[in-house]
Amino acid sequence: MLQTAIVNGTLYIYGGRSTTDASQNDKTWNDNFLTLDLKSSWGISAPKLTGLPRPDNGPPPVSNGYLWNSYSSLFLYGGEFSDNPPTDPVDFSLWEYNIPSSSWIEHKSPKTSSGDNSDASNIPVQRSAEGAGINVPDLGRGWYFGGHLDGYTTKGWSQSVPRVYLKSMIEYTFPGFANSGVKIDTADKRAGPEGAWRNITEGGLQDSAGFTERADGVLVYIPGFGKEGIILGLAGGTNAKFTQMNVIDVFDIASSKWYKQATNGETPSIRVNPCAVAASAADGSSTQVYLFGGQNLIPYGSQVQYDDMWILSIPSFTWIKADTGGQSVPPARAGHTCNIWNSQIIVTGGYVGQDLSCDSPGIYVFDASELKWNNEYTALKGGNDLNQQASQTRDGSGLGGSYGYRVPKVVQSVIGGDDTGKATQTVPAMAPTDGPLATGQPLTYTILPTATGGPYPGGSNGRGNDGPNVAAIVAGVIAGCLAILAIYLGFVTWLYRRRLAIYKSHIAATQRSSMGSGYGDKISSFPPRYSDHMSSTGLGASGSSGNLTATTAATAAARSSWVGSDYHHHKHTRSSSGGNLEPLQQPGPSASSSVEDLLAGQEPTFLGVMLNPRQTLRVINQ
Repeated sequence: MLQTAIVNGTLYIYGGRSTTDASQNDKTWNDNFLTLDLKSSWGISAPKLTGLPRPDNGPPPVSNGYLWNSYSSLFLYGGEFSDNPPTDPVDFSLWEYNIPSSSWIEHKSPKTSSGDNSDASNIPVQRSAEGAGINVPDLGRGWYFGGHLDGYTTKGWSQSVPRVYLKSMIEYTFPGFANSGVKIDTADKRAGPEGAWRNITEGGLQDSAGFTERADGVLVYIPGFGKEGIILGLAGGTNAKFTQMNVIDVFDIASSKWYKQATNGETPSIRVNPCAVAASAADGSSTQVYLFGGQNLIPYGSQVQYDDMWILSIPSFTWIKADTGGQSVPPARAGHTCNIWNSQIIVTGGYVGQDLSCDSPGIYVFDASELKWNNEYTALKGGNDLNQQASQTRDGSGLGGSYGYRVPKVVQSVIGGDDTGKATQTVPAMAPTDGPLATGQPLTYTILPTATGGPYPGGSNGRGNDGPNVAAIVAGVIAGCLAILAIYLGFVTWLYRRRLAIYKSHIAATQRSSMGSGYGDKISSFPPRYSDHMSSTGLGASGSSGNLTATTAATAAARSSWVGSDYHHHKHTRSSSGGNLEPLQQPGPSASSSVEDLLAGQEPTFLGVMLNPRQTLRVINQ
């Protein structure tokens, strides 16, 4: 069985074994190290595989281990050495492949730390094989559940001693990450350069008769429940008994405890060595676990491989058998791996039975949204970064690889909702009695509308251009312009009303002047704003004739602001006492104002104010 992991759009493939004859009597363990490009499209007949150099001091050739990954490193845990020809195992080391430097680092003789539900500290970590692995890069942790120990995993184990099956969970905290469940002896409570190990053996149901030893199963991470999500244990067994899938083992990461959850619907038959991945609805209201293939070992010696695809919808915990088809349906198989990127499941390797002599190159692609096998992998534009972002959402509870995923119609018919989620079945169909499933809800998100209305950027099939949402940008610009226009019109309306009030005040003053009322009366009737412009010496009697004479440019300018155009048109009109109104001194350039032009006997219009608000501002501020 190969070890595979996806980091930044690249699928890393390590080790495994190949069979050269149908009887499996001639098997070769290898230490091949390959990459498969998921950032560009390719056909399954010629996948974009690239070999990486293998140094002499790198990890040994093993199979049936697991490849954990952070965003910068791979960590090879476990595995078994060849049994044909027999190869003695060496002392266990954790091997880290540093991606930026393209180099292997050996972490020798790892030992456990104490912590919640764990063995004591300083216990040597052993190499297990054929267990189930999973990791969550955002939490900086990897887990390996079950498996077995024998003479091909453990140095010094006699081949005459029977294999031992496990039910423990080994946990590894990556260097530089914190883990509240482990006692880490560093100042910042983060794991040091060797990481931190915990052997979880007392977590809830592990001590019960219903929690059995097993190998060849799978683990699947589900976000949203509990503080750090949950892990499901599916399938697997021993030489004597096998795990049913009508009741699922559920591990709560935050509390390090196991629970059980009953399922609903038709249940897959017992099997070992399937593969499984999870895809999350865009709004997080449901997560679908895809379980593919595997084999039945009953009766002993009559292996039967499967090619069926099952979906376990969470949180309803309902099994749904997928009706699949497509252009390139793979032969039935077991011991293969599954990884998901751009909502497409990449199936790699596996044992296909004795009826098929060759399965090359042994890589297949399944569309998780359309439920069909394709003869090519299609990279979504921008999908590499967005797949990565899907696993880096709030609370570290995202699910990478789900970009572009649409909930299949057959799943919608069971849990409700639409392509983007909106599931109406948001609790288990069989009510849980304890644990995060009994108290929690899936972590949901708000889906913003797009120009096409679909979950894919650029179109309903996600294969178009996923650049900026032009319609949304245009709508935003229009809305902004309308808001600015509304503010401007409100301002112009205020200007217009103020200027109109000034005009009407001027007309009233002019009418009173023409009717012979005294200036003393007129002054008292003017608004304080304008009477404030009058100098205390600007008005007064001049000689016995009673003429009112403005003698300064400042007074003339002030008077023009409340006498206005009537003064200019009637420079020599008589006063109420019969005297002549003497010509005023012409104001100098500094006193010249737009008031005399704008109030030249014409009522202001709203359009005029809107087209020239600056002049109106000068009018009302005089």
